[in-house]
Amino acid sequence: MSFDSRSLDRLRELGRSLPKRLPEPEPAVTPKGRQVRHIVETEQDPDVLFRELMQVSPDGQVPEHLMARLKQLEEQRSPQRPSPSDAANLPPLPKTQTGQGKTTRPQRPNVPAGSEEETLYVAFSQLLLEDDESSD
Repeated sequence: MSFDSRSLDRLRELGRSLPKRLPEPEPAVTPKGRQVRHIVETEQDPDVLFRELMQVSPDGQVPEHLMARLKQLEEQRSPQRPSPSDAANLPPLPKTQTGQGKTTRPQRPNVPAGSEEETLYVAFSQLLLEDDESSD
């Protein structure tokens, strides 16, 4: 196909005035294999995983699937169970700093209000609180 010189000049002129091609848009959804995952989902060292879980948990409670993962990693690291004699060789636990308490909250049992079980539960909880205050 051939063009006369006038038509060819006109096509070149139009080609210069056309807008530039836009870059290809990036896909909004990344494939599953390339998703960025949080460190608590990828960490393989149980000690580091435990620290990360405590940092991301505002109240110290951890979802069951992450606790199961932590237990699995701990079992993989040391498949044998520690014996009671091993516990005697461990150094004593460090004292907690003043003002720091336990990070987990006990779940109340499902008992009817005003029952003997509830009264015993409340009394036991108060004893635990008094014990925590006296040990600080």
